[in-house]
Amino acid sequence: MTLLERELPLPLLRWELPAVCLLTWIVFISIPLGQEAIGLSWDALNHHIYLGWIAETPRFDQDFLAAAYQSYQFPYLYWPVYKMAVSGWSGVSAGVTLATLHLIIVPPIWMLARTCMQGQTVFDVGMRWLAVGMALTTGVVFPQFTSTSNDLMAAAPLVWAIALALEPLALRVSRLSPKWIVVLSGCCAGAAVACKLSNGPLALVVMPVLWLLAAGGGARTRLIHAMLGGTATLVGFVLVYGYWGAQLWAHFGNPIYPFYDPLFASLRAMTGWAP
Repeated sequence: MTLLERELPLPLLRWELPAVCLLTWIVFISIPLGQEAIGLSWDALNHHIYLGWIAETPRFDQDFLAAAYQSYQFPYLYWPVYKMAVSGWSGVSAGVTLATLHLIIVPPIWMLARTCMQGQTVFDVGMRWLAVGMALTTGVVFPQFTSTSNDLMAAAPLVWAIALALEPLALRVSRLSPKWIVVLSGCCAGAAVACKLSNGPLALVVMPVLWLLAAGGGARTRLIHAMLGGTATLVGFVLVYGYWGAQLWAHFGNPIYPFYDPLFASLRAMTGWAP
């Protein structure tokens, strides 16, 4: 038996995820520490700070298109950047804080790797670690750690949704029943759409397919899981987006303003909406 074929003891495997998170955190924070600053992109100057501001203090009655149509994006993920900026945090402190927040993406990536490589050998563990590293060092993801962009945090709920949807395929006992796993997956998918509406196509097309494929049993069970996931997606979206959507409806008669505004014109007419 070679070293790669040796199985690691179970107590050691229980610390695998914490170890992955610790290592990735060290790598994440090393970037702003090494740069001694954090970058401010055009987006940061245009709307990152402004959206954080209106997340804390809505300004619908004072501003119009202050940051172009980005002014009406879901603003709450931008609040940490705004708060650190107005509180006078250094670039290093802000960068380390944002890098730490990005850790939310690590556990679901590791869960996906564990679903694909479920063994307990040194080779299996090494492949899981390598998969996490490769996922986080792509040209799309890595630049997120050098700026105030929150695209990674907005994508995190969708990655959680996918990881949970595939969890029933794992050859291990889960503390949650398959139905509850689907419900949690759906809630995460809904939260992802709320954080960034462009996550919608993936959440609405890919997730039902995953729920159908990953569910055990016959066609009836698979259909029930897909319906549960879809309902949970709607609930998750309403819970996360509801407050912001209500404000947009109150001021513009469109909860996703400025998108699809003509479609809401008839609804405004039916309800007698007035700003």
